[in-house]
Amino acid sequence: MASTRTNPIGLFGGLLTILWWIGAHFNVAAVEYYTEKPSFLPSCRIYEPGFTECCTNSTQKLMDQLNIGIPEILEQHGTFDPGHVKNVIFKQDNNEVATIRANLSQVVLRGFSTIKIKESRVSKKDFSWQTKIYLPKLRLDAKYKMLGRILLIPLNGSGNIFLEIEDLNMLVLTKTQLYEKGGFTFYNITGVQAKLNMSRIRSHLDNLFNGKSPEVESSTNQFFNDNWRDFYDALKPLVIDTVESTLKNVMSLVFNLIPANFFIEDIPTSQQLYGKGAQ
Repeated sequence: MASTRTNPIGLFGGLLTILWWIGAHFNVAAVEYYTEKPSFLPSCRIYEPGFTECCTNSTQKLMDQLNIGIPEILEQHGTFDPGHVKNVIFKQDNNEVATIRANLSQVVLRGFSTIKIKESRVSKKDFSWQTKIYLPKLRLDAKYKMLGRILLIPLNGSGNIFLEIEDLNMLVLTKTQLYEKGGFTFYNITGVQAKLNMSRIRSHLDNLFNGKSPEVESSTNQFFNDNWRDFYDALKPLVIDTVESTLKNVMSLVFNLIPANFFIEDIPTSQQLYGKGAQ
């Protein structure tokens, strides 16, 4: 009876072929950064006329693609809209409007799918950005714990909260540092500052007084909505911090993935911008 012998070299070669096919067809490993410009992104040249218009259009295209989904961003951050934020801890003392301690968890932001980039400017001096953004509506949902006072009303409760901001105009100032990797220039996002202006805020907080007085809870929520500007002033740092941290997290992921050269073709290297010794 003839015996069969397995060729270990042939078996190993077959295994490599199978592993290559799996990797090629199912994209097992995500790329560290793009080495080719993605088709959705128009490039601009900062030292040519019409740059601001081009940059505004390019930024809008990027926002549109974030809403469609960029695989590497989805893997690390999840969806852009709705967006999920880590816990927010807020403290405000000695304020005329509020003295309050609050903790938000399970924070969800909705509304970025309708984002409109009105203008995006880049400084030729340090390549920081100034971006004007419009959102018809931005909604925040979360679990809250709160202790203190708002508009002289003592609060001690925990439950669900929503804030719905209408006609939101944002001026976003983004500080950057350039660096090189793999022959490309990249942005490092070092700071994000947002200024917000809106036409209206609607809000509701469940269980404001730990369920002890539903009637007072209802009238308090109505009072906050009737006096929404003062209510917003009380929670302004919390809202701004949530927006700023969301934008910074997303932009940091985007600009670690996509070289700055693909946004601005004639961007200088860090050494050209900062001088010798720059990394």
